[in-house]
Amino acid sequence: MIRTIWIGLLVLWLILLAASDVACAEDAVFKVGVATRDFVPVEPFDWRGAGTHLLRAVIWYPAAADAREEPQWIGPRILPFVSTGRAAPDAAPAEGPRRPLILLSHGFGGIALDLAWLGAALAAHGFITVAVDHPGNNRSEDRTVEGYELKWLRAVDLSAVIDAMRSDKAFGDRIDLGRIGAAGHSYGGYTVIAIAGGITDPERTEAFCRSPAADALCTSQADATELRLKSRARLGADPDYRQRYGLASQSWRDARVRAVFAMAPGPVPAFTPESLGAISIPVAIVAGSADEVAPPASGAEVLGKAIPHATLKLFPGAGHFVFFDACTVVGRLVVRTPCRDPDGIDRDAVHAETISLALDFFTASLR
Repeated sequence: MIRTIWIGLLVLWLILLAASDVACAEDAVFKVGVATRDFVPVEPFDWRGAGTHLLRAVIWYPAAADAREEPQWIGPRILPFVSTGRAAPDAAPAEGPRRPLILLSHGFGGIALDLAWLGAALAAHGFITVAVDHPGNNRSEDRTVEGYELKWLRAVDLSAVIDAMRSDKAFGDRIDLGRIGAAGHSYGGYTVIAIAGGITDPERTEAFCRSPAADALCTSQADATELRLKSRARLGADPDYRQRYGLASQSWRDARVRAVFAMAPGPVPAFTPESLGAISIPVAIVAGSADEVAPPASGAEVLGKAIPHATLKLFPGAGHFVFFDACTVVGRLVVRTPCRDPDGIDRDAVHAETISLALDFFTASLR
């Protein structure tokens, strides 16, 4: 019986593999290359309690026509959990003009590969994209209090990645430094709003979560609640942490970033309304109307109203993790929460529309 189940799962996986080959090849302009980097920013750098003192990054880019793409996965090789698309590891970059650069920021406790579906799609249409594991808040190692609460420093990570990409031997001369954008999901959505000029006041989140307007943002993730409580204790007992926490009120705007695309952004209540109203670069926001982690009423919709000229697209019935990579049948059984969508939601269709929106947005905004 168990052998029959495993054979069935293997057959389903092969079917999904064939389907993903077709979907990825439909409208691609370029083959996609993928490379990894361990960027070490100029010290001092606030590593937020992380054991690994480097910015681990994944880069997707237009590859030469003879590149050999192959399926990319997360999980066991035989029965992987998550598809991260097709790409040619360390392929030669395509020749041509300098290309726009898009920075990608993952969600709470995620990793760079969580946005492979978007990074690879943008690369197939001529963009160089780079996603980074944020120190102290990724699933490659234990999450830290600083990685959770000093979230505005994620914008510093993206700025450091721009610097590193500029000096990278393979990509530095291929990037158009006048055309840099950023996209992020969840905490990554917060990150790109911060780098666009949104200023954080952590007490605003605390006040929101004590108010009658409090929603799932305050309760949806138990480990986040635990980190928040630990942070309050540290503020009373750790002067160094208190000083770093006090840097929240600074602007972390990087003027090199000219447009941002936020997916299911949170925690939006932390931003000051005045700073949101002062954002002057193009901003596009997408979210699911049934987001169970960062409800649109306190997140995406607030940004859509507060940021001048921002655009907002809500996908009816979609949840928070619809902007996570596509999962295999095995992934939906094992990974569960990030791999499951509300009934009737087609994650691939949402991805396809989001990719189209992002392509149109960045093409128009980064001329």
